[in-house]
Amino acid sequence: MTPASPFRSLFLGGFECSTHRRGDGERLDLIAATGHDRHAEADYRQLKALGIEAMRDGLRWHLIERGPGLYDWSSLRGMAAAARRADVQVVWDLCHYGWPDRIDIWSVGFVERFADFAAAAARVLREEGETAPFVCPINEISFWSWAGGELGHIAPFAQRRGSKLKRQLARAAIAATRAVRAEAPAARFITAEPLIHVAPSGTDAEARQAAEAYHLSQFEACDMICGRLAPELGGREDLLDMVGVNFYPSNQWALGGSILPLGHHAYRPLADLLGEVHRRYGRPLLVSETGAEGSARAAWLHYVCDEARVALQAGVPLVGLCLYPVLDYPGWDNDRICATGLLSPLDPWGARSVHPAFAAELARQQALFAGFPAPSCGSRTGTGMLAAP
Repeated sequence: MTPASPFRSLFLGGFECSTHRRGDGERLDLIAATGHDRHAEADYRQLKALGIEAMRDGLRWHLIERGPGLYDWSSLRGMAAAARRADVQVVWDLCHYGWPDRIDIWSVGFVERFADFAAAAARVLREEGETAPFVCPINEISFWSWAGGELGHIAPFAQRRGSKLKRQLARAAIAATRAVRAEAPAARFITAEPLIHVAPSGTDAEARQAAEAYHLSQFEACDMICGRLAPELGGREDLLDMVGVNFYPSNQWALGGSILPLGHHAYRPLADLLGEVHRRYGRPLLVSETGAEGSARAAWLHYVCDEARVALQAGVPLVGLCLYPVLDYPGWDNDRICATGLLSPLDPWGARSVHPAFAAELARQQALFAGFPAPSCGSRTGTGMLAAP
């Protein structure tokens, strides 16, 4: 990757690490379900052989914290050691939809316990040799607030409380960022929020205003973190580091209507959306998740990379593209195998195969990006970044 990027490779491999409870009460653990917990080093090495030297992976808070301040770090230490042996870089999600059952997510105690957990995780990572860890405090605050606080589809199974949950999760992310920085001042942080476009369902002014309001709601979590919205939560500009956005084929739709397919007259190019985010925050950008299923994998990567180059040429400091999930994985609701990955599920001999069309397109895109002009994203105290406290 170019010297301006903090990542070792433009392309990152993202491991599905959701740990929430679904409607039937079952807790998901996608790291275990994909076998990544047992094969982390082999997974890292296999991706590195394909030119991917940076990863996005996750801690499992519910598994680690056995009681207030009582932690079993064996799962993290094993994965951190695997990354060290494979010589790859990891962005660690501290909370990916799941939390310990004994903590009330609506309470002040949730924020305090999460901050304590984050600080302790930073100390463990330091002991494992990561003095400047890469961290995503809470994954997809916006989606979690909608799915778990508005519709009740995932824990905490609330309805019409999405705004309250978003504030609570933002408060926890802010506290965790401060806690990690206290232990590791050189730490770097990413957000991972859905990047969406909502088109109006009609041509009248009311329809346009409603669609625009929904579209702008995607920025609320980052606005809270940097203190532009609800400053009483403790947000501050210097707490927003790299802005990660998650973008999938289903991320554009008509308000109250159906998904907009690529090529629809109302579909906004990804480069335009990335430009909008950069103009709003002036931070380095990372496509923190992107991918498609089945035969669409290679074609979707082709589209995203074409748009990424357009954005770079327009001056957007895009520093990474994360293939997510990089492993085929069991679906949240019915355990069907979702064929999204560059790598397959484990075979009976403990090996994973490479998806040939996806790998060929990845190699083609890596060649196209080689020597591409470096994004002007600056340093921690340079353009687009504010110094840590």
